[in-house]
Amino acid sequence: MTSQNTNSNLSFDGLFDEARFVARHLGSGANDQAEMLKAVGYDDMDSFIADTVPEAVRMNRELDLPKAMSEHNALAKLRGMADDITVNKSYIGQGYSPVRMPAVIQRNVLENPGWYTAYTPYQAEISQGRLEALLNFQQVCIDLTGLELAGASLLDEATAAAEGMALAKRVRKSKSNQFFVDERIYPQTLDVIRTRAKYFGWEVVVGDFETAKSGDFFGAIFQYVGKEGDVVDLTEVIAAVKQNKTYALVVSDIMSLVLLKSPAAMGADVALGSTQRFGIPMGFGGPHAAYFAFTDKAKRSAPGRIIGVSKDAQGNTALRMALQTREQHIRREKANSNICTSQVLLANLAGMYAVYHGPEGLKRIATRIHAMATAFSDAIKASNSELKVVHDQIFDTVLVDCGSEKLATQIYENAENVGYNLWREGDSKLSISFSETSNAADFETLTQLFTNKAQPLPSEAKISLSDAVLRTDKILTHPVFNSHHTEHEMLRYLKKLEDKDLAMNRSMISLGSCTMKLNATSEMLPITWNEFANVHPFAPKDQVTGYVAMIESLQEQLKAITGFDDISMQPNSGASGEYAGLLAIRRYHESLGQTNRNVCLIPKSAHGTNPATAQMMGMKVVVVATDENGNVDLDDLKAKCEEHSENLGALMITYPSTHGVFEAGIRDICDLIHSHGAQVYMDGANMNAQVGIMQPAEVGADVLHMNLHKTFCIPHGGGGPGMGPIGMKAHLAPFKANHSVTPVFNATEDTTAVSAAPYGSASILPISWMYITMMGRDGLLQATKTALLNANYVASQLQDEYPVLYTGKNGRVAHECIIDIRPLKEETGITEADIAKRLMDYGFHAPTMSFPVAGTLMIEPTESEPKHELDRFISALKSIKQEALKVKEGTDGWTADNNPLVNAPHTAFVITSEEWSYPYSRDTAAFPLDYIRQHKFWPSVGRIDDVYGDKNLMCSCPSIENYM
Repeated sequence: MTSQNTNSNLSFDGLFDEARFVARHLGSGANDQAEMLKAVGYDDMDSFIADTVPEAVRMNRELDLPKAMSEHNALAKLRGMADDITVNKSYIGQGYSPVRMPAVIQRNVLENPGWYTAYTPYQAEISQGRLEALLNFQQVCIDLTGLELAGASLLDEATAAAEGMALAKRVRKSKSNQFFVDERIYPQTLDVIRTRAKYFGWEVVVGDFETAKSGDFFGAIFQYVGKEGDVVDLTEVIAAVKQNKTYALVVSDIMSLVLLKSPAAMGADVALGSTQRFGIPMGFGGPHAAYFAFTDKAKRSAPGRIIGVSKDAQGNTALRMALQTREQHIRREKANSNICTSQVLLANLAGMYAVYHGPEGLKRIATRIHAMATAFSDAIKASNSELKVVHDQIFDTVLVDCGSEKLATQIYENAENVGYNLWREGDSKLSISFSETSNAADFETLTQLFTNKAQPLPSEAKISLSDAVLRTDKILTHPVFNSHHTEHEMLRYLKKLEDKDLAMNRSMISLGSCTMKLNATSEMLPITWNEFANVHPFAPKDQVTGYVAMIESLQEQLKAITGFDDISMQPNSGASGEYAGLLAIRRYHESLGQTNRNVCLIPKSAHGTNPATAQMMGMKVVVVATDENGNVDLDDLKAKCEEHSENLGALMITYPSTHGVFEAGIRDICDLIHSHGAQVYMDGANMNAQVGIMQPAEVGADVLHMNLHKTFCIPHGGGGPGMGPIGMKAHLAPFKANHSVTPVFNATEDTTAVSAAPYGSASILPISWMYITMMGRDGLLQATKTALLNANYVASQLQDEYPVLYTGKNGRVAHECIIDIRPLKEETGITEADIAKRLMDYGFHAPTMSFPVAGTLMIEPTESEPKHELDRFISALKSIKQEALKVKEGTDGWTADNNPLVNAPHTAFVITSEEWSYPYSRDTAAFPLDYIRQHKFWPSVGRIDDVYGDKNLMCSCPSIENYM
C-alpha cells in the first residue's frame, strides 16, 4: 500500500532549492535580520529601506535578470561556454606566452583565500607576509633590470609604458612635447601610449633609431626584444638620446633578461614590462603584473607602490609601503597618474616563481626557450627552401619570410588544423615564439609544417646570441632565491608568510569604500580551468567563441543591473575605469566640435583618483563644496556650473556619497549638469548600495565604472587584481576604448585603447559571472538590502560611543558609516591610528582610516558578515573606547605615552619577553576580550616607524640576518 504521509507543503522547487547559494552568501538569516531591524528601529525590511533609500531614486521594479541558479548548475552552464573554447598550443608571442605555474604555488597562493582575500597593505603590521612577497618581486626586478629601485607592480605592460612616458616628462622637465616610440614596439603598447599622450598634449613620434637620435624628445622608449623577435644591443642609441637629454626607457621581456644584458647596463633610466612569463597564465589577456624599475633619482616621481624596509617599535625589521605621499591618488589633481591598486596577487605569484626556481632554474628555462628557437631557426636555414629567417639575433621568436602570401597562409592554416597558433606579420611572414611549455614533439610538428619534414630536436642545445648582448653578472643571489627549491621548503615558506597576514579567512575586514565581501569558492574555481586560463588574447576569433559568449553574457547582466546601453570590459582597474569613462566623455564632446569642454567638477569628498584622473584627461579640476551633512553643496554646484557653463565637460560624483549617504537630490544634480551641456560620470565604488534598488543610468548618470573587485566579488588579492568596466548610455557607446590588434565590437575604428588586452583582465571575469548567476534577480536585491541593514546596525550600536558623522534625511546611513574619532582624541589623546593598531590585538583589520575625513574611521561591513561577527567587531570598538577613557583618567597607572593603545599592536615576542615594563597586564595586552582566546591572531611585528623607513629608503631584500 502506498504511503499517504506526503506533506502537502513540500514541493520539488523547494527541495531542489536553486537559490540556496544566496543564503550561503548572506551572513545573516531571517531571525538575525529581525533582531538587527529591531535594534535599528524597524519592524520589517521594507519600512527600513523606505527610510534609507530616497524614493526619488528607487526603481520599484524587478531587475531584468533570471532567478538564482545553484552552484552546481551555474558551473555546468559556464562549463558549456568553456567547452566552446579551443585551446591550441600558442606560438603567437606578441607579449604573451604559455607558462607552467608550479603546482605548489597554484594550490597555496592562487587558490588560497589566505592570499587572495587580503586587502592592500595599508595596515602593514598585519600584512608582513605579502609585503615580503612583494619585496621579493621588487628584488627580482632590480636584479634582472640592473636598476637601483623597482615598484611593487603596475597593471600591464602597455599601461606601464604609458606611466613611463609620464615619468619621463616630469623628471626630464623638458620644453619638448615630443615622445619617441621605437617602431619595434608591440602595437597594443603603442595603442595605450597614444591614448595617454593625446590628453597630456604630447606628440608621439614612431620611428627607427636614427629618428630617435636626431629628434628633440623628452623621452624615448625602446623594445627589447623587438616585436619581430630581434635582439638589438641598445647601448649606442640610448647613449645618443641621453646626449640629447632625452629620458631613456626600455620595455624588456622579463624572461629574456635572465640571459640578456640588463637595461641598466645599456644605460636605461627605466625598465618596464610584463612578468606574465614568470608562471602567470595568459588568461585571454590578464591579469598580469607589470614591473617598473628605475634609478634612485626617480624614486619620488615613480608611479605605483614601493615596498620599503623599516623598523618596528622593538627595533625589529619590518616592511611597509614607502613614500606614500608620492602616490598619485594622494597628489590628486597634481598627479600624472591615477594608480590606486595594482596587481599584487599576480606580483606575488611571479615573485614566488623566481623564489621556487631560483637563478639556476630560471637560467635553465630561459636557455631552453632560446635554444629551441635557435634550433628551429637553424632548421629553416638548412631546409634549402624559399623560406628565409629574417633575424639572426633572437631570444625566443623566429620570424620566417615565406616568400609569398599563399605559402604563408597555407602553413598558418595547416598549423591551426593540427592545434598550433602562429602569428602573421604582414602578408608573407610568420612568427613562431617558443615558450616554457615548448617540447620536442612541438619542434617536430613545427619543422614538419614549415619544411615538410619532421626533424628531431638536436641533442646539443645551442646559444646563438652574441657575447655583446649576453649578461655576465650574477642574478638573484639573495638567500630567498636559493633556499626554497624543494616542495616542502616552498610550502613552508608560503605558509610562514600567509600566517603573518590578516585576511578574510580569519575575520571581517570592514574597510569603508572597499566592500570586502565573500569571494565564494564556486566563483573562484573556473579561473584555473584550462580554457579560461590558457588562451592567448590574440587567438583567432573562431577559437574563443565561448570566451566571448561569457563576456557578452556578463555585459548583459551588468546592463540589466545598471540600466546602461553598453558596457566596455577593457579597463583593468577601478582607476582605469575612471579614465575610460572620462575618455568617452571627452571623445563625445570632440565629436560635437566642443573641444573647449575641459572643466571637471568634483565634490570635495571625492576619492583622490577622481581629480587625478581628470587631470590626466587634460581637464581643469574645479572642487565643489560639501555641506554639513556631507552632501554636495547645491548652491556651490549651481554657482560653479554657471561660472564654467561654456567650458563645462563633466561632473564626477560618487553615489551613495563618499560620506556614506544617499543624496536625495541626485536627479536634480544630474539635470543641472546636463542643462549646461556637460556629462555625469558616476564613480561606482559604492555600487554595493545600489544593485536591485536603483539604476545609475535611470537617475541621470551618463557613464559609470563598476568595481568588479568590490560589488561583484572578484577578490582584492592583497591590492589587486581588479576590473573596472564602464557602463555607458547610447550616445557615449561609440567612444569606448577599442584595440589595435583585436577590434572591440561596436567601438569606433580609430579609438585607441586604455589597456593592453581588448577585454582587460578577462580570466577573472568568470568570478563576477558566477556571482550574478548564482545570486539571481532576487538574491542581488537581498544582498543590497542586507548590506544597508548591516551598516545601519553597526552605526546604531556604536553611535553612543562614537558619533556617526553623516546620516541621511531619516538618520540612516547607506552601506557604510563614518565614525568620528576627533572628539575622543581631544578628550583622551588617543588617535584614529591608535585605534587602528589596537584593533589588531582584538583580531580585526581597521576600518578605512582618515578618509574621506581626517580623524575618522569609515566602516563597511558588507552583506556577507553574520550578526555575531558584527557584534564581535562592535564589542571590540566599545572596549577600545573604555580603554581610551582609562588613559584620560590615568586609571591603573595608564598614561598618555604608556597604555595598550599607543603601544599596540602587541606581538607574541613582546608578550612572552622576560621584561614587562607596562602598567597593564600581558593578559590585557593580548586578550582584552574573552572571545580572542579562541582564535588569537598575532601581529608579526610591532608598530612600524614610518618616518624611519622614508628617511632610510631601502626597497630591496635585506640580509637574512634581519629576519632572525
